[in-house]
Amino acid sequence: MAVSWVTVEKESHFPIQNLPYGVFSTDSEPEHRIGVAIGSQVLDLSKIAHLFTGPLLAHNQDVFRASTLNKLMGLTKAHWVEARTTLTILLSAINPTIRDDDYLRSLAMVSQDSVKMHLPAAIGDYTDFYSSLDHATNVGTMFRGKENALMPNWKYLPVGYHGRASSVVVSGTPVRRPLGQTKPVDTEPPKFGPCKLMDFELEMAFFVGGPPKDLGNPIKIDEADDHIFGMVVMNDWSARDIQKWEYIPLGPFGAKNMGTSISPWVVTMEALKPFAVPNYVQDPTPFPYLKHDDPYTFDVHLEVAIKPAGSTTSNIVSKSNFKYMYWTMKQQLAHHTITGCNMRPGDLLASGTISGPEPSSFGSMLELSWRGSKPVPLTEGGERKFLQDGDNVTMTGVCKGAGFNVGFGSVQGVVLPAVQLE
Repeated sequence: MAVSWVTVEKESHFPIQNLPYGVFSTDSEPEHRIGVAIGSQVLDLSKIAHLFTGPLLAHNQDVFRASTLNKLMGLTKAHWVEARTTLTILLSAINPTIRDDDYLRSLAMVSQDSVKMHLPAAIGDYTDFYSSLDHATNVGTMFRGKENALMPNWKYLPVGYHGRASSVVVSGTPVRRPLGQTKPVDTEPPKFGPCKLMDFELEMAFFVGGPPKDLGNPIKIDEADDHIFGMVVMNDWSARDIQKWEYIPLGPFGAKNMGTSISPWVVTMEALKPFAVPNYVQDPTPFPYLKHDDPYTFDVHLEVAIKPAGSTTSNIVSKSNFKYMYWTMKQQLAHHTITGCNMRPGDLLASGTISGPEPSSFGSMLELSWRGSKPVPLTEGGERKFLQDGDNVTMTGVCKGAGFNVGFGSVQGVVLPAVQLE
Protein backbone atom coordinates (compact mmCIF):
# COMPACT_ATOMS: atom_id res chain seq x y z
CA MET A 1 0.00 0.00 0.00
CA ALA A 2 1.32 3.44 -0.98
CA VAL A 3 2.47 5.62 1.92
CA SER A 4 3.22 9.36 2.01
CA TRP A 5 5.97 11.28 3.80
CA VAL A 6 3.13 13.48 5.08
CA THR A 7 1.64 12.15 8.32
CA VAL A 8 -1.83 10.75 7.64
CA GLU A 9 -4.01 9.47 10.48
CA LYS A 10 -5.65 6.09 9.89
CA GLU A 11 -9.19 7.51 9.81
CA SER A 12 -8.29 10.48 7.60
CA HIS A 13 -10.37 11.01 4.47
CA PHE A 14 -7.29 12.21 2.61
CA PRO A 15 -4.51 9.61 2.32
CA ILE A 16 -2.21 9.39 -0.69
CA GLN A 17 -4.77 7.11 -2.35
CA ASN A 18 -7.21 10.05 -2.58
CA LEU A 19 -5.53 13.40 -3.44
CA PRO A 20 -8.68 15.48 -4.05
CA TYR A 21 -8.52 18.96 -5.53
CA GLY A 22 -9.88 22.13 -3.95
CA VAL A 23 -9.55 25.91 -4.04
CA PHE A 24 -8.35 27.71 -0.92
CA SER A 25 -6.88 30.90 0.48
CA THR A 26 -5.11 31.94 3.68
CA ASP A 27 -5.00 35.14 5.71
CA SER A 28 -1.43 35.76 4.61
CA GLU A 29 -2.19 34.97 0.96
CA PRO A 30 -5.84 35.83 0.22
CA GLU A 31 -5.59 34.95 -3.48
CA HIS A 32 -7.60 31.87 -4.41
CA ARG A 33 -5.40 28.97 -5.49
CA ILE A 34 -5.58 25.25 -6.15
CA GLY A 35 -4.56 22.73 -3.53
CA VAL A 36 -4.62 18.99 -2.92
CA ALA A 37 -5.62 17.55 0.45
CA ILE A 38 -3.16 15.11 2.03
CA GLY A 39 -3.78 14.14 5.66
CA SER A 40 -4.43 17.33 7.62
CA GLN A 41 -2.38 19.38 5.14
CA VAL A 42 -2.97 21.12 1.82
CA LEU A 43 -0.35 20.97 -0.91
CA ASP A 44 -0.39 24.35 -2.67
CA LEU A 45 -0.11 23.50 -6.37
CA SER A 46 0.67 27.09 -7.33
CA LYS A 47 3.98 26.68 -5.50
CA ILE A 48 4.95 23.44 -7.23
CA ALA A 49 3.50 23.98 -10.72
CA HIS A 50 7.04 23.78 -12.13
CA LEU A 51 7.27 20.15 -11.00
CA PHE A 52 4.60 18.98 -13.46
CA THR A 53 7.09 18.07 -16.17
CA GLY A 54 5.35 15.13 -17.83
CA PRO A 55 4.85 15.06 -21.61
CA LEU A 56 1.28 16.40 -21.37
CA LEU A 57 1.54 18.88 -18.51
CA ALA A 58 4.97 20.42 -19.09
CA HIS A 59 3.31 22.96 -21.38
CA ASN A 60 0.14 23.28 -19.26
CA GLN A 61 1.64 24.24 -15.90
CA ASP A 62 -0.49 27.39 -15.88
CA VAL A 63 -3.57 25.33 -14.94
CA PHE A 64 -2.04 24.79 -11.49
CA ARG A 65 -1.59 28.54 -10.98
CA ALA A 66 -5.25 29.30 -11.76
CA SER A 67 -7.81 30.47 -9.20
CA THR A 68 -10.32 27.73 -10.08
CA LEU A 69 -10.17 24.17 -11.37
CA ASN A 70 -11.88 24.98 -14.68
CA LYS A 71 -8.68 24.99 -16.76
CA LEU A 72 -7.54 21.67 -15.33
CA MET A 73 -11.03 20.26 -15.79
CA GLY A 74 -10.91 21.37 -19.43
CA LEU A 75 -7.90 19.18 -20.23
CA THR A 76 -8.19 15.54 -21.27
CA LYS A 77 -8.50 12.52 -19.04
CA ALA A 78 -4.90 11.63 -19.95
CA HIS A 79 -3.80 14.99 -18.51
CA TRP A 80 -5.73 14.28 -15.29
CA VAL A 81 -4.10 10.86 -14.94
CA GLU A 82 -0.65 12.36 -15.48
CA ALA A 83 -1.34 15.01 -12.83
CA ARG A 84 -2.44 12.38 -10.33
CA THR A 85 0.62 10.23 -11.10
CA THR A 86 2.94 13.21 -10.59
CA LEU A 87 1.30 14.11 -7.28
CA THR A 88 1.46 10.53 -6.06
CA ILE A 89 5.19 10.38 -6.84
CA LEU A 90 5.92 13.76 -5.20
CA LEU A 91 4.04 12.81 -2.04
CA SER A 92 5.26 9.22 -1.76
CA ALA A 93 7.44 8.38 1.23
CA ILE A 94 10.54 7.66 -0.83
CA ASN A 95 10.50 10.87 -2.91
CA PRO A 96 12.75 13.65 -1.54
CA THR A 97 11.77 16.46 -3.94
CA ILE A 98 9.48 18.31 -1.54
CA ARG A 99 10.13 16.21 1.57
CA ASP A 100 13.80 17.21 1.87
CA ASP A 101 13.57 20.77 0.51
CA ASP A 102 12.84 22.78 3.63
CA TYR A 103 12.17 26.01 1.73
CA LEU A 104 9.83 24.50 -0.86
CA ARG A 105 8.04 22.43 1.77
CA SER A 106 7.46 25.51 3.93
CA LEU A 107 6.00 27.32 0.93
CA ALA A 108 3.86 24.50 -0.42
CA MET A 109 2.47 22.74 2.67
CA VAL A 110 -0.34 24.49 4.54
CA SER A 111 -2.36 23.22 7.49
CA GLN A 112 -6.03 22.66 6.69
CA ASP A 113 -6.83 24.44 9.95
CA SER A 114 -5.45 27.69 8.53
CA VAL A 115 -7.17 27.69 5.12
CA LYS A 116 -10.45 29.06 3.90
CA MET A 117 -12.11 26.88 1.26
CA HIS A 118 -13.92 28.25 -1.78
CA LEU A 119 -16.01 26.87 -4.61
CA PRO A 120 -13.68 24.60 -6.57
CA ALA A 121 -14.86 25.82 -9.97
CA ALA A 122 -16.74 28.60 -11.69
CA ILE A 123 -20.00 26.73 -12.22
CA GLY A 124 -21.59 27.78 -15.48
CA ASP A 125 -24.62 25.48 -15.31
CA TYR A 126 -26.13 23.19 -12.72
CA THR A 127 -28.51 20.29 -13.37
CA ASP A 128 -30.26 18.22 -10.72
CA PHE A 129 -31.43 14.70 -11.49
CA TYR A 130 -33.99 12.49 -9.72
CA SER A 131 -32.21 9.15 -9.99
CA SER A 132 -32.87 7.23 -6.75
CA LEU A 133 -35.60 4.62 -7.23
CA ASP A 134 -36.31 4.42 -3.50
CA HIS A 135 -36.59 8.20 -3.18
CA ALA A 136 -38.82 8.58 -6.24
CA THR A 137 -41.02 5.71 -5.00
CA ASN A 138 -41.28 7.18 -1.51
CA VAL A 139 -42.22 10.66 -2.70
CA GLY A 140 -44.59 9.34 -5.34
CA THR A 141 -46.31 7.11 -2.79
CA MET A 142 -46.84 10.07 -0.45
CA PHE A 143 -48.42 12.29 -3.06
CA ARG A 144 -50.00 9.89 -5.59
CA GLY A 145 -50.38 6.58 -3.80
CA LYS A 146 -48.39 3.35 -4.06
CA GLU A 147 -49.96 2.28 -7.36
CA ASN A 148 -48.92 5.50 -9.10
CA ALA A 149 -45.67 6.19 -7.28
CA LEU A 150 -43.46 6.35 -10.39
CA MET A 151 -44.34 8.46 -13.40
CA PRO A 152 -44.47 6.45 -16.67
CA ASN A 153 -41.15 7.91 -17.92
CA TRP A 154 -39.07 7.29 -14.79
CA LYS A 155 -37.51 3.93 -15.72
CA TYR A 156 -36.92 4.97 -19.33
CA LEU A 157 -34.83 8.11 -18.82
CA PRO A 158 -32.92 9.95 -16.08
CA VAL A 159 -35.42 12.62 -15.03
CA GLY A 160 -33.81 15.99 -14.26
CA TYR A 161 -34.27 19.75 -14.28
CA HIS A 162 -32.04 22.78 -14.69
CA GLY A 163 -31.07 24.28 -11.34
CA ARG A 164 -29.63 27.64 -10.38
CA ALA A 165 -25.81 27.81 -10.56
CA SER A 166 -25.55 31.22 -8.89
CA SER A 167 -26.78 29.86 -5.54
CA VAL A 168 -24.42 26.88 -5.38
CA VAL A 169 -22.23 27.60 -2.33
CA VAL A 170 -19.29 25.94 -0.62
CA SER A 171 -19.59 24.12 2.70
CA GLY A 172 -19.88 26.44 5.69
CA THR A 173 -22.04 29.02 3.94
CA PRO A 174 -25.28 29.65 5.89
CA VAL A 175 -28.53 29.19 3.96
CA ARG A 176 -31.50 31.41 4.69
CA ARG A 177 -35.02 30.06 5.06
CA PRO A 178 -36.83 31.29 1.94
CA LEU A 179 -39.98 33.33 1.60
CA GLY A 180 -42.60 32.22 -0.87
CA GLN A 181 -46.14 31.20 -1.62
CA THR A 182 -47.61 28.09 -0.04
CA LYS A 183 -51.04 26.47 0.04
CA PRO A 184 -51.29 24.67 3.39
CA VAL A 185 -55.05 24.16 3.04
CA ASP A 186 -56.25 22.90 -0.32
CA THR A 187 -59.67 24.57 -0.01
CA GLU A 188 -58.25 28.01 0.85
CA PRO A 189 -56.30 30.60 -1.20
CA PRO A 190 -52.47 30.46 -1.09
CA LYS A 191 -50.52 32.28 1.61
CA PHE A 192 -47.24 34.22 1.53
CA GLY A 193 -44.54 33.95 4.17
CA PRO A 194 -41.53 31.99 5.37
CA CYS A 195 -41.19 28.36 4.33
CA LYS A 196 -42.41 26.10 7.15
CA LEU A 197 -41.20 22.79 5.71
CA MET A 198 -37.48 23.41 5.26
CA ASP A 199 -35.58 20.26 4.28
CA PHE A 200 -32.20 18.90 3.30
CA GLU A 201 -31.56 16.58 0.38
CA LEU A 202 -28.63 14.17 0.60
CA GLU A 203 -27.01 14.12 -2.83
CA MET A 204 -23.73 13.71 -4.65
CA ALA A 205 -22.70 15.60 -7.76
CA PHE A 206 -20.03 15.46 -10.44
CA PHE A 207 -18.10 18.12 -12.29
CA VAL A 208 -18.01 17.94 -16.08
CA GLY A 209 -14.58 18.04 -17.70
CA GLY A 210 -12.70 17.33 -20.86
CA PRO A 211 -12.47 19.42 -24.04
CA PRO A 212 -16.05 20.61 -24.66
CA LYS A 213 -18.02 19.32 -27.61
CA ASP A 214 -19.74 21.68 -30.01
CA LEU A 215 -23.43 22.49 -29.73
CA GLY A 216 -25.38 19.75 -31.49
CA ASN A 217 -22.77 17.04 -30.83
CA PRO A 218 -23.81 14.67 -27.97
CA ILE A 219 -21.44 13.01 -25.54
CA LYS A 220 -21.88 9.31 -26.29
CA ILE A 221 -22.19 6.80 -23.48
CA ASP A 222 -18.76 5.30 -24.27
CA GLU A 223 -17.21 8.79 -24.11
CA ALA A 224 -18.88 9.83 -20.86
CA ASP A 225 -16.03 8.75 -18.58
CA ASP A 226 -13.71 11.15 -20.41
CA HIS A 227 -16.00 14.02 -19.40
CA ILE A 228 -16.49 13.25 -15.69
CA PHE A 229 -13.75 14.93 -13.66
CA GLY A 230 -14.70 14.15 -10.08
CA MET A 231 -17.36 14.21 -7.37
CA VAL A 232 -18.52 16.13 -4.30
CA VAL A 233 -21.14 15.62 -1.57
CA MET A 234 -24.13 17.94 -1.92
CA ASN A 235 -26.97 19.26 0.22
CA ASP A 236 -29.64 20.52 -2.16
CA TRP A 237 -31.78 22.45 0.33
CA SER A 238 -35.50 22.24 -0.35
CA ALA A 239 -38.61 24.19 0.67
CA ARG A 240 -41.24 21.47 0.55
CA ASP A 241 -44.35 23.60 1.06
CA ILE A 242 -43.28 26.14 -1.56
CA GLN A 243 -42.46 23.33 -3.97
CA LYS A 244 -45.83 21.62 -3.52
CA TRP A 245 -47.67 24.75 -4.64
CA GLU A 246 -45.39 25.87 -7.46
CA TYR A 247 -44.09 22.72 -9.17
CA ILE A 248 -46.99 22.00 -11.53
CA PRO A 249 -46.58 22.16 -14.50
CA LEU A 250 -42.86 23.05 -14.91
CA GLY A 251 -41.21 21.54 -11.83
CA PRO A 252 -39.26 23.08 -8.92
CA PHE A 253 -38.38 26.78 -9.05
CA GLY A 254 -38.11 28.99 -5.96
CA ALA A 255 -38.30 25.96 -3.68
CA LYS A 256 -34.87 24.83 -4.85
CA ASN A 257 -32.97 28.02 -5.70
CA MET A 258 -32.22 29.47 -2.26
CA GLY A 259 -29.06 27.42 -1.79
CA THR A 260 -27.21 24.27 -2.85
CA SER A 261 -24.20 23.41 -0.68
CA ILE A 262 -21.25 21.30 -1.86
CA SER A 263 -18.21 19.86 -0.12
CA PRO A 264 -15.00 21.73 -1.04
CA TRP A 265 -12.80 18.80 -2.10
CA VAL A 266 -13.34 17.22 -5.53
CA VAL A 267 -12.52 13.50 -5.42
CA THR A 268 -11.38 12.33 -8.83
CA MET A 269 -12.82 9.34 -10.64
CA GLU A 270 -9.37 7.72 -10.62
CA ALA A 271 -9.43 7.75 -6.82
CA LEU A 272 -12.93 6.26 -6.80
CA LYS A 273 -12.23 3.42 -9.26
CA PRO A 274 -11.32 0.86 -6.57
CA PHE A 275 -14.77 1.37 -5.04
CA ALA A 276 -16.84 0.76 -8.16
CA VAL A 277 -19.67 -1.74 -7.64
CA PRO A 278 -22.16 -3.33 -10.06
CA ASN A 279 -24.75 -0.95 -11.44
CA TYR A 280 -28.37 -1.14 -10.33
CA VAL A 281 -30.22 -3.77 -12.38
CA GLN A 282 -32.40 -1.77 -14.77
CA ASP A 283 -35.72 -3.09 -16.04
CA PRO A 284 -36.72 -2.32 -18.75
CA THR A 285 -33.36 -2.40 -20.55
CA PRO A 286 -32.34 1.18 -21.39
CA PHE A 287 -32.24 2.45 -24.95
CA PRO A 288 -28.87 1.83 -26.65
CA TYR A 289 -27.73 5.45 -26.15
CA LEU A 290 -28.03 4.88 -22.37
CA LYS A 291 -26.68 1.34 -22.18
CA HIS A 292 -23.29 0.49 -20.66
CA ASP A 293 -22.10 -2.65 -18.89
CA ASP A 294 -19.04 -1.44 -16.97
CA PRO A 295 -19.69 -0.73 -13.27
CA TYR A 296 -20.05 3.02 -12.75
CA THR A 297 -21.66 3.41 -9.39
CA PHE A 298 -19.61 3.56 -6.20
CA ASP A 299 -19.68 2.32 -2.64
CA VAL A 300 -19.72 5.69 -0.89
CA HIS A 301 -20.97 5.60 2.70
CA LEU A 302 -23.07 8.70 3.37
CA GLU A 303 -24.26 10.17 6.64
CA VAL A 304 -26.44 13.13 7.64
CA ALA A 305 -26.36 14.76 11.08
CA ILE A 306 -28.39 17.62 12.56
CA LYS A 307 -27.06 19.76 15.41
CA PRO A 308 -29.71 22.12 16.84
CA ALA A 309 -28.84 25.69 17.76
CA GLY A 310 -27.14 25.85 21.15
CA SER A 311 -26.51 22.10 21.25
CA THR A 312 -23.14 20.38 21.33
CA THR A 313 -24.56 17.10 20.04
CA SER A 314 -24.91 16.13 16.41
CA ASN A 315 -27.74 13.70 15.77
CA ILE A 316 -27.21 11.22 12.95
CA VAL A 317 -30.56 10.99 11.19
CA SER A 318 -29.59 9.14 7.99
CA LYS A 319 -27.05 6.56 6.82
CA SER A 320 -27.20 5.93 3.11
CA ASN A 321 -24.97 4.98 0.18
CA PHE A 322 -24.39 6.24 -3.35
CA LYS A 323 -24.60 2.66 -4.66
CA TYR A 324 -28.39 2.83 -4.31
CA MET A 325 -28.66 5.06 -7.40
CA TYR A 326 -30.72 3.61 -10.26
CA TRP A 327 -29.27 5.77 -13.07
CA THR A 328 -25.48 6.14 -13.37
CA MET A 329 -23.52 9.33 -13.96
CA LYS A 330 -22.64 8.12 -17.46
CA GLN A 331 -26.32 7.73 -18.26
CA GLN A 332 -27.16 11.13 -16.81
CA LEU A 333 -24.50 12.81 -18.94
CA ALA A 334 -25.38 10.90 -22.11
CA HIS A 335 -29.07 11.71 -21.71
CA HIS A 336 -28.41 15.36 -20.90
CA THR A 337 -26.44 15.81 -24.12
CA ILE A 338 -28.35 13.52 -26.50
CA THR A 339 -30.27 16.58 -27.67
CA GLY A 340 -27.00 18.25 -28.63
CA CYS A 341 -26.78 20.29 -25.43
CA ASN A 342 -23.16 21.41 -25.03
CA MET A 343 -21.40 20.93 -21.70
CA ARG A 344 -18.58 23.11 -20.40
CA PRO A 345 -15.80 22.31 -17.93
CA GLY A 346 -17.03 23.14 -14.44
CA ASP A 347 -20.70 22.37 -15.12
CA LEU A 348 -22.23 20.53 -12.16
CA LEU A 349 -24.62 17.57 -12.43
CA ALA A 350 -26.27 16.24 -9.27
CA SER A 351 -27.68 12.81 -8.46
CA GLY A 352 -30.93 13.81 -6.83
CA THR A 353 -31.80 12.73 -3.30
CA ILE A 354 -30.08 9.46 -2.37
CA SER A 355 -32.35 7.10 -0.46
CA GLY A 356 -31.90 3.41 0.22
CA PRO A 357 -34.44 0.66 0.86
CA GLU A 358 -34.51 1.03 4.66
CA PRO A 359 -36.09 3.99 6.50
CA SER A 360 -32.74 4.74 8.18
CA SER A 361 -31.24 5.31 4.72
CA PHE A 362 -33.79 7.87 3.52
CA GLY A 363 -32.10 11.05 2.28
CA SER A 364 -34.53 13.80 3.31
CA MET A 365 -36.68 14.83 6.26
CA LEU A 366 -39.71 14.52 3.98
CA GLU A 367 -39.08 10.77 3.91
CA LEU A 368 -37.55 10.30 7.36
CA SER A 369 -40.61 11.91 9.00
CA TRP A 370 -42.88 10.54 6.26
CA ARG A 371 -44.35 13.94 5.37
CA GLY A 372 -44.32 15.01 9.03
CA SER A 373 -46.33 12.07 10.38
CA LYS A 374 -43.38 10.37 12.14
CA PRO A 375 -41.21 12.85 14.07
CA VAL A 376 -37.50 12.02 14.18
CA PRO A 377 -36.26 11.98 17.83
CA LEU A 378 -33.08 13.85 18.80
CA THR A 379 -30.49 12.65 21.33
CA GLU A 380 -30.91 15.48 23.85
CA GLY A 381 -34.67 15.51 23.66
CA GLY A 382 -36.85 17.19 21.15
CA GLU A 383 -37.64 16.00 17.66
CA ARG A 384 -37.70 17.10 14.06
CA LYS A 385 -40.27 16.78 11.33
CA PHE A 386 -38.48 19.40 9.22
CA LEU A 387 -35.55 21.74 9.84
CA GLN A 388 -35.70 24.61 12.32
CA ASP A 389 -33.80 27.90 12.30
CA GLY A 390 -30.32 27.41 13.73
CA ASP A 391 -30.09 23.75 12.75
CA ASN A 392 -26.64 22.85 11.48
CA VAL A 393 -26.83 20.08 8.87
CA THR A 394 -23.64 18.13 8.15
CA MET A 395 -23.24 15.49 5.45
CA THR A 396 -20.19 13.27 5.07
CA GLY A 397 -19.13 10.77 2.45
CA VAL A 398 -16.37 8.17 2.57
CA CYS A 399 -15.23 5.04 0.72
CA LYS A 400 -13.70 2.45 3.03
CA GLY A 401 -10.69 0.58 1.65
CA ALA A 402 -8.34 -2.01 3.09
CA GLY A 403 -6.46 0.05 5.67
CA PHE A 404 -7.37 3.46 4.26
CA ASN A 405 -10.29 5.74 3.42
CA VAL A 406 -11.02 7.78 0.35
CA GLY A 407 -13.30 10.49 1.65
CA PHE A 408 -14.97 13.72 0.65
CA GLY A 409 -14.75 15.46 4.00
CA SER A 410 -18.09 17.10 4.78
CA VAL A 411 -20.57 19.68 3.62
CA GLN A 412 -22.30 21.67 6.32
CA GLY A 413 -24.59 24.65 6.58
CA VAL A 414 -26.76 26.41 9.15
CA VAL A 415 -30.37 27.41 8.53
CA LEU A 416 -30.83 31.17 9.07
CA PRO A 417 -34.22 32.79 9.78
CA ALA A 418 -36.19 34.17 6.86
CA VAL A 419 -35.73 37.78 5.83
CA GLN A 420 -38.17 40.23 7.43
CA LEU A 421 -39.73 42.31 4.67
CA GLU A 422 -40.51 45.91 5.56
